[in-house]
Amino acid sequence: MANIVAIVGRPNVGKSTLFNRLVERRDAIMDNQSGVTRDRHYGKVTWTNKSFTVIDTGGYVVGSEDTFEAAIRDQVAVSLEEASVVLFVVDCITGLTDLDKDFAKVLRRSDKPVYLVANKADDTEKLYAANEFYELSMGDPFPIAAVSGSGTGDLLDAVVNHFEEDEEETDEKENNIPRISVIGRPNVGKSSFVNFLLNNNRSIVTDIAGTTRDAVDAHYNAFGHEFILTDTAGIRRKSRVHENIEFYSVMRSIKAIENSDICVLVVDATNGVESQDVNIINLAIKNKKGVVLMVNKWDLVEKSTNTARDVEREIRTKLPHLPYLPIIFASVHEKQRVMKVIEKAVTVYENKRKKIPTSQLNEAMLKEIENYPPPSYRGKYIKIKYITQIPTYNPTFAFFCNFPKHIKDPYKKYLENKLRSHFDFEGVPVQLVFRNK
Repeated sequence: MANIVAIVGRPNVGKSTLFNRLVERRDAIMDNQSGVTRDRHYGKVTWTNKSFTVIDTGGYVVGSEDTFEAAIRDQVAVSLEEASVVLFVVDCITGLTDLDKDFAKVLRRSDKPVYLVANKADDTEKLYAANEFYELSMGDPFPIAAVSGSGTGDLLDAVVNHFEEDEEETDEKENNIPRISVIGRPNVGKSSFVNFLLNNNRSIVTDIAGTTRDAVDAHYNAFGHEFILTDTAGIRRKSRVHENIEFYSVMRSIKAIENSDICVLVVDATNGVESQDVNIINLAIKNKKGVVLMVNKWDLVEKSTNTARDVEREIRTKLPHLPYLPIIFASVHEKQRVMKVIEKAVTVYENKRKKIPTSQLNEAMLKEIENYPPPSYRGKYIKIKYITQIPTYNPTFAFFCNFPKHIKDPYKKYLENKLRSHFDFEGVPVQLVFRNK
């Protein structure tokens, strides 16, 4: 089940600052000038073994007050429809405004959980100022200081009460048919790819970016393959014209990613991998999804002897943390290597479901550990004695040793690389955990 938390509010109340605090990175630009946020920012958050996707909705800069109010109402309406939880951010320094009251009127009509977040409560005086927001009749406000993180723990405790714990200790799923989502930026050929596989015009295809607005599921059964195929809307920069539609599309696409097993990321060969593509891939990997990178429109690229090799090298330079990602150059228009993409996606799904016998695992990995043991900790020798695969839905391996907390990241990467060299986990994120023996 996809869990989405939307951060809404008028401009310059600290929505992007709160987003950065929750994802623990400075992903969103922050400035005292209102309307700074232009891109759609989203990230993965885990709190007390419960995960959710958080979206920074940004503020609005438009010409008239009436248009401003209409745009806000559209954004909130979509938030309430698609999000699991909504965070309504207000400003303790500015205090209660008419715009806040307009937000509250719309929010009170929803049955979705809405939390009133009184930001910028940096000292005792501003903490008391948060009491002014009781006038909105939306329950107790959560006074926080997003800059320092003060109060965000209590807020997160309340938010995750609406979510189930991450199901990592089970290998069962309601439906054993794999779900493959076709994701990417607008106008890269996602719908054309899906239509080719289904042999019909299930999705509308035009040259206009953003034609697909919803995630469309279809059952695919051909050439010995069976799965649920999902065509998603493109995830792009925010549109000032159809903000409510854009927001709806992004949320549905994120839900499709979270509910899928494998993601086929389609990129335009004429543009290459851009920053938004990297963001989408990272979101899929953080959600522990298998990923296949499809470079579409390869027929439009002027080629020489080593063009494919050079383009692949350039792509991998932009994704240095994901060397295991399969990259396939294809053209839906010319019907080149399209089926190879779907065959690779099925292979990645099989890799994701692969179980390695403990005897094989220890035979291969203990030799590698013996050849290159982990660095000692304070003069004490760290010995990894036993390895086993945990029965989870995603490949997870437990390494039992005497000092599990002192295995450093470079050595963890070494172990992951050796695991991949002995057992094929192409396209699949692998998790390593270290436990005391």
